[in-house]
Amino acid sequence: MPKRAALSRLILALLLAGAGLSASADFDEGFAAYEKGDYATALREWQPLAEQGDARAQYNLGLMYAKGRGVPQDDKAAAQWYRRAAEQGHAKAQYNLGVMHRKGEGVPQDDKAAGRWYGRAAEQGHADAQYNLGVMYRKGEGVPQDDKAAAQWYLRAAEQGDADAQRNLGVMYDNGEGVPQDDKAAVQWYRRAAEQGDARTQLNLGVMYAQGKGVLQDYVYAHMWANIAASGGNKNAVKLRNLVEKQMTPSQIAEAQKLARECVRKEYKDC
Repeated sequence: MPKRAALSRLILALLLAGAGLSASADFDEGFAAYEKGDYATALREWQPLAEQGDARAQYNLGLMYAKGRGVPQDDKAAAQWYRRAAEQGHAKAQYNLGVMHRKGEGVPQDDKAAGRWYGRAAEQGHADAQYNLGVMYRKGEGVPQDDKAAAQWYLRAAEQGDADAQRNLGVMYDNGEGVPQDDKAAVQWYRRAAEQGDARTQLNLGVMYAQGKGVLQDYVYAHMWANIAASGGNKNAVKLRNLVEKQMTPSQIAEAQKLARECVRKEYKDC
C-alpha cells in the first residue's frame, strides 16, 4: 500500500510538471507571436492561460486591451486583467493599475488606490512606481504630504537610474526639503540626470556652476551646461547662458562652446 501511494504521488508530480512545461511553452509561443505583431495568435495562446490564473498572461492581456492590439481597445477590460495579475503580486501590473487609478482610465479616478498599487510595486523595486510614489508624497496626493518619504522613494528610483527621480532628489538636497541641505549632494544627483540628457537638470547644473554651489564657481562650465540645455529647447537655459556671457571674456565663451560640443559628442558623460 505505501508503495502504491508513493507511485500515485510520483505520477501526480510528473503530470503537474508536464502541465507547467506546457503552460510555459504556450506562453512563449504567445510572446513570440506578439513580438511579430501576430496578436491573434498571442491572444489565442494567452487567453486560456490568463483564465487559469497565469499572472504573466493576465498582465499581457491587460496590455493588449490597453493598446487595442488584437482586441478592441478597452480600458475597463485592461484594468480588470491588470487587477487579476496585480493581486498575484505582478509588479508591472500593480504599477499599470496604479496609473489607471491615477488617471481614472477604466476605473474611477482614485489617488488613494493609485498610491496603494504604486506602493506594492515600489516595494518590489519597480523604479517608475517608486518615482510616482515619491511625487505623491511630495504633493500629498493620495497619501499624507511627507517630504522625507518623497526623498526616500526618489532615492530608490534614482539609484536605479531614473533621471526624473535624480533631478527631483537633487532639488530636495538643493533646498533642504526632506533631507539635510547639501549642495554637493545636489550637484551629484543633478550630474547623474544631466548625463542622461535631461535638459532641466542640465540647466540646474549650470546654475550651480554659475553660483558656485557644491562646486567651484566656473562660468565656463556654467555656460557649457546652459548651452547644452538650451539646445534641448530649454528657454530658461538661454537666459542663463546670456547672463553668464556678460561675465566672460570672448576666449572663455569660445572655450565653453568647444566644451559643449565635446560633451554632446560624448553623450554628456564625463563633461
